[in-house]
Amino acid sequence: MPDQAELWSRAARNYEEDFIDPYRPEVRNPLLASLKDLAGPERVAADLGCGIGPLLPFLAGHFKTVYAVDFAAGMLTRARERCSELKNIEFLKRNLNDLAPLHGQVDVAVAVNSFVMADLDVLEGSLTEARAILKPGGRFIGIVPAIDAVHYVTMLLVDRARKTGMPREAARHNAAHHGEHKYYDFAFGEFRYQGLEQHFWQPFEVDYQLQRAGFGRVRLAKVLLDWTQFPCGSDFKSLSPPWDWFFEAETSAV
Repeated sequence: MPDQAELWSRAARNYEEDFIDPYRPEVRNPLLASLKDLAGPERVAADLGCGIGPLLPFLAGHFKTVYAVDFAAGMLTRARERCSELKNIEFLKRNLNDLAPLHGQVDVAVAVNSFVMADLDVLEGSLTEARAILKPGGRFIGIVPAIDAVHYVTMLLVDRARKTGMPREAARHNAAHHGEHKYYDFAFGEFRYQGLEQHFWQPFEVDYQLQRAGFGRVRLAKVLLDWTQFPCGSDFKSLSPPWDWFFEAETSAV
C-alpha cells in the first residue's frame, strides 16, 4: 500500500497546479465568514490537515493561538515558509486520528479538503479526534469534496455530447473520458490518482458521520466552485458550477 504521507509530501511541490482552490475570488465559500463569527482574541483554532497553509494567515489574524496540523512533512515545510513571520502558529506533524496533545484545548477546528481518507477506520478515527480536541461548545467547520458534484458534471457532459447528435452509449463514453471516471469508484466515493487516495462525500454522509462522531446540529452549505478550474468549464460557464460541501457542527456546551 502506498505511503500516503510521502505521496502528499510530493504533491505539496505543485499543489496549486493540481488541486481545486476553494479560496479563489470567484468561489462562493461560506468558510471565512463563519470563521469570523467564531473568532476571538482569546480563542484557539486548529487547522487539521493544513496542507501548504493557505488558511493559516487568516486564522493567525483572528485567533490567539493556531495549531497547524498535517501528517505530510512536505506540506508542513511549505506552510512554515508561508507563515515564517507569524508568531502565534504552532506546527504539529501528526496523523489526524491521533491528536491526543490537543484534547480539550481548541475552540474551533477547521478541516478544508483534508478529511478525505479512503480508509474508513482512519476517517472515522479522525472525526472522533476532531471532536475530542474541542472544548465544550466548540465548533468543527470545514469543506469536503463532493461526489454528487462529479455526477452533476457527468450529466452536463452527457447532455453536451447528445446535443451534437451522439448516440446515448457514445455520449456516456465521451462523458466518462472527459470526466476522468477511470479515477473514481462512484459506489464508495473514492478517487485515486498517482497513488493518492481521497474520499469524496455525499451530503447525507456528512451529516451521518459527524453525528456518529458525537457532533450535533450539523449545518451544510454548498461551496460553489469556479468553472475555470475545470477542463470542460468554458462550455458550461452559463450554468451553475460544481460544488464542494461546507459543514459546521457543534459540540455540547456542557
